[in-house]
Amino acid sequence: MSFPQPRPQAALLPQHLLRTIDCKQGAVRAVRFNADGNYLLSCGSDKSLKLWSVSRGSLLKTYSGHGYEVLDADGSFDNSQLCSCSSDKSLILWDVATGQVMRKLRGHAGRVNCVQFNEEATVILSGSLDGTVRCWDTRSRRFEPIQVLDEARDGVSSLKVAQHELLTGSVDGRVRRYDLRMGQLHVDFLNSEWRFTGHKMKGYKLDCCLSGKDTHVLSCSEDGHVYCWDLVEGSLSLKLPVGKAVVQSLSFHPTETCLLTAMEGRVQVWGAEPEEPEEEAAAMAT
Repeated sequence: MSFPQPRPQAALLPQHLLRTIDCKQGAVRAVRFNADGNYLLSCGSDKSLKLWSVSRGSLLKTYSGHGYEVLDADGSFDNSQLCSCSSDKSLILWDVATGQVMRKLRGHAGRVNCVQFNEEATVILSGSLDGTVRCWDTRSRRFEPIQVLDEARDGVSSLKVAQHELLTGSVDGRVRRYDLRMGQLHVDFLNSEWRFTGHKMKGYKLDCCLSGKDTHVLSCSEDGHVYCWDLVEGSLSLKLPVGKAVVQSLSFHPTETCLLTAMEGRVQVWGAEPEEPEEEAAAMAT
């Protein structure tokens, strides 16, 4: 006799506010988890990049060296280096421990919107308003990029590198997938019939991302919420109220159900369950 299989349990979503961090660096333009999710990076309009403990919300280091507001940042797989990009058209490679500038990379003709290490942190990839993606060798002393991808017809607003593939999003309405191993380019045109709807995005460049297990799509919104849709069904699973201003950036934890959001000068940390007070947790442990 056979029994029906139990329905899979619905994925938990981060909807409990665990802590709010007042970053004190002007407006936070981007917030990012590091590789293991124990730390977060906040990019400020005051030209600074800051490193924080996620669990305590404490400031660990401030990195200063850009000439204008910082727009994006990424951490290397071993947490020894950071890279950041700015409206000053430059990228900076940082030493995490000392806070010193290891290299300052120039070559873009417009503000640099997005930046990411490859998996080995041997290459930094940057996307710019000038319509190019530039690849920089972190081990070389040369200041020129090792490769320039200039197929976009407008600014490059986002990029994602995984193994031998690079995905880029452009204001020209196209997503480009580069197979770096085979030297091939695949282009998809995004028309106006969006599948995930409800959020508001008119005057700002806002983040979106996938949840850790790729079950949901999350997006910032100008109405003070984060919208979360089921990836397969396209239905709205959660409308998370963050505040009364624009939610400009977000980042999902690499392994846990934890979300970072940025609104004005603050970063919020969200979890699937409320966090136990330290005294209560200590009592339970004993």
